[in-house]
Amino acid sequence: MTDADPIRILVDADACPVKDEIYRVARRLQLAVTLVSNSWMRVPLEEWIELVVVKAGFDEADDWIAERATDRVVVVTADIPLAARCVKAGARVLGHKGDEFTDDNIGNALAMRDLLADLREAGEATRGPAPLQKRDRSNFLEGLDRVIVSMRRGTGG
Repeated sequence: MTDADPIRILVDADACPVKDEIYRVARRLQLAVTLVSNSWMRVPLEEWIELVVVKAGFDEADDWIAERATDRVVVVTADIPLAARCVKAGARVLGHKGDEFTDDNIGNALAMRDLLADLREAGEATRGPAPLQKRDRSNFLEGLDRVIVSMRRGTGG
């Protein structure tokens, strides 16, 4: 892809709580959005929004997204291994609270994920992510806008 290629947003959509925020930013900035899911879901009927339903199977949605992750793509996901694959491919990756996964922090995120998984396997009770708050949604909007502006300017962050 070249700088002339449009920026687009790929969404790991099955459990994404910020779809409405993505639509708002994409509409304002005139960007295409592709939601990737393992099952059909209702999406707004807009020509710039596409729903891709992948076949059932482990990591099918993740594989579809990772195969299309480039330096002209913003990926929205809370899936740390998928985030790592997309960062490695050159995509910009945001979590649901607006935090960007980068080369500098993805290793720590993977390590924390693995540590928590090990603790759960050992019988430790760990809490899941806290419910998304209004401030988290605001942070996500700011983060998505910041990433897209930097991509349009050709800067890394």
